[in-house]
Amino acid sequence: MEDIATAAVEAALAAGAGYADARVMEIRSESMDARNGVIESLDREERAGVGVRALVGSSWGFFAVPDVGSTAARRAGERATAVARASALVAGKDLALTPQPPATGHWDSDCREDPWSVSLAEKGDLLVGVTTAMREHGADLAEASHRIWDTRKWFVSSEGTKVDQHIVECGAAMSATAVGENETQRRSYPGIRGQYGTRGWELIRELDLPANAPRIAEEARALLTADVCPSRDATDLILGSEQMALQIHESVGHATELDRILGWEAAFAGTSWLELGKLGSLRFGSELMNITADATLPGALGSFGYDDEGTPAHPVDIVRDGIWVGALSGRDSAALAGIATSGGAVRADGFDRIPMVRMTNVGLQPGSDSLQSMISATDDGILMDTNRSWSIDDRRLNFQFGCEIGWEIKGGKRGRLLKNPTYTAISPKFWGSLDMLGGSDEWTFWGTPNCGKGQPMQVGHTGHPAVPARFRGIRVGVTG
Repeated sequence: MEDIATAAVEAALAAGAGYADARVMEIRSESMDARNGVIESLDREERAGVGVRALVGSSWGFFAVPDVGSTAARRAGERATAVARASALVAGKDLALTPQPPATGHWDSDCREDPWSVSLAEKGDLLVGVTTAMREHGADLAEASHRIWDTRKWFVSSEGTKVDQHIVECGAAMSATAVGENETQRRSYPGIRGQYGTRGWELIRELDLPANAPRIAEEARALLTADVCPSRDATDLILGSEQMALQIHESVGHATELDRILGWEAAFAGTSWLELGKLGSLRFGSELMNITADATLPGALGSFGYDDEGTPAHPVDIVRDGIWVGALSGRDSAALAGIATSGGAVRADGFDRIPMVRMTNVGLQPGSDSLQSMISATDDGILMDTNRSWSIDDRRLNFQFGCEIGWEIKGGKRGRLLKNPTYTAISPKFWGSLDMLGGSDEWTFWGTPNCGKGQPMQVGHTGHPAVPARFRGIRVGVTG
């Protein structure tokens, strides 16, 4: 496959490209869904092809073919250059790329139990079993699913980079919905989207869906008779790590994507409130806020060996001691912004999509507290967890989130159950109110397998290491 990618690059250069790279990909996927004790769907897909980028002057060209033959690869290289040349007819400054030494190597994600070796019967029995258990414990609607992705990539660039990698991703989800009079309540496990990582079937075994199925069904039923979250203009808010993962994703991850900051990407609530001139000086949050983008974390969903520009994975500081210090970037966006090296955060959803800036593992570094110590230190507040809804403006500045479940905190103790909890804030003020963080033993690498970006839309797999956290003076119980 390396020879196929090389042929595509050579054809692009021969057609006049100043730089070119090619990705040959083979992708297998499997998904299974169950509802109320019955398997409702099973999908398996295999696809392969080559995608080529060519740079001519100010413009990229991209062309892909669902064919891994050498003739098709050369044709893709020629067509990519033709697209770039046509685009460059619009006057513009030549596009630069940050310097990068040629890389060579192979990378495999950690996979202790090959998910393809687990029989469909065993997988089906698991999902049928947990949905049946949820129904027996009070759920009117019980759903469960698993997903597997198996991706092989070969990347070659005109600068001499030749790398390949094999990435196995796996995960599962389940939810229980209880129906009451004029309302429904849902509880999800491990989170609203489940839990996913660059691991094998062992991840799903560790989630222990059967042991948690009765609990989430009973919680969904209990929420029907719980008190509604009270409305308060300012209170102490404690968020569990699953909700923190989405908070990071929406208000930090997307806001620090350099293509959004530069104005290149404005689809799907694009752009950002951050300004390049304030990089290194802007206070994003309190001194407890330390965010990194790290594609080297073992088992996390946003991990890989090389991004889709061939940049080796490496950690990047995004926020340090509350100050905005870095961005998610690629070679072209970093060069335009005056950043010395690429952040290694460029990926594509398959061979037939052009690579773009995507989150890797954008996560909050742990502190020295714990969820229990936060509760004990809170005289009057609310604990919320597991996302139910979210809304954020196109600058990633003003947001409102709803959670599946909440608890009132009084005198340092967890009190009554609360339903329909919500909170709203402005990003820098919200993060500036952060005053307690869970420790390393509560650090969870949450995986988000459905991050949408771009037109045509690309679905990215991202990771978000998170811990429980406390924020002061937050508006909660928002109803409109």
